[in-house]
Order: sequence, then C-alpha cells, then structure tokens
Amino acid sequence: MKVLVVSDTHGVDVNVAIALDREWPVDAILHLGDSQEDEEEFREITAGEDIPIYMVKGNCDYFVDYPPARIIELSGHRILMAHGHGYYVNFGTRDLVADAEANNCDITIYGHTHRPEIDESHDGLLVLNPGSLSYPRQEGRRKSYMILNLEDGVQPDAELKFI
Repeated sequence: MKVLVVSDTHGVDVNVAIALDREWPVDAILHLGDSQEDEEEFREITAGEDIPIYMVKGNCDYFVDYPPARIIELSGHRILMAHGHGYYVNFGTRDLVADAEANNCDITIYGHTHRPEIDESHDGLLVLNPGSLSYPRQEGRRKSYMILNLEDGVQPDAELKFI
C-alpha cells in the first residue's frame, strides 16, 4: 500500500496536487492537520478519485470537525496520527511516543513543527513527520511530504520527498 503523507498545507493545495501528480497512484492520503479546509474541499485535489483520506485537526483548523488525534489501521500497521500541538512536539516527541506505545502502534505520524523527521530509534515504533508542503521551517526550507509504503508483516518504509 502506497500512502501519501502531508501536513501543514494551510490551504495551499497546489503543492499537494504536485505531490499527488508525482506519486500517483496512491492508495490513501494522510493529512496531519492545519489543512485549514474541510475534507470535501481537500478532496477536490484527487480529481474525483475515490481514495481514503484520513485527517486530524491542527491548531489552525478552526472550522473543521476532526479529532486532534486518531488511530487507524492500514495494511496490518497500527498508526497514531496527530497534529502534535497537543503532545507539545515543539519540545520533543516523548508524549507522542508514550501514547503510541500505550496504544500498541508501530507507527506514529505528526506535524505542527513544519520540520521533516524520520526517527527509527524507538524499538518497534517508527516516528515520522512529513514537514510542511507550504511553509517549511527546516534548514534549506524545502517543501516536503512523505510516501509511506506499507505491507502486512513487513517493516514500514518511509521516504521523505521534496517539491
């Protein structure tokens, strides 16, 4: 299963469309908050393709009704999705990791910092942040997203990509 992972798009869907065009076909899209639009508005970028879109609410998502965090299961993997502000990720991922481990997740994905990360230092837990497709904050400030390749019984593979 090929999953497009984005965060902190802040309504600038042209960059999501570029990533989607580059990576098509994908089996699902995960948005980690601060989309600043509802799912129907966001879904327009898929040009009518009926693929699952999983979204969580970010600190700038004032008019949407998404949970701030959620657990989903894809291809045999249990994934904690969160924007991250409720876990204070600007100060580290300790609380996020603890919640993922307490819920038997093998992947946790968050946003909010606008800085990409692939952290494999936790035994049995992959910690990911795709960065931001609109307002990156890491050195070089390149707009980023991730592709997450999932297969039941196989270690997940995350690729950081830039536009």
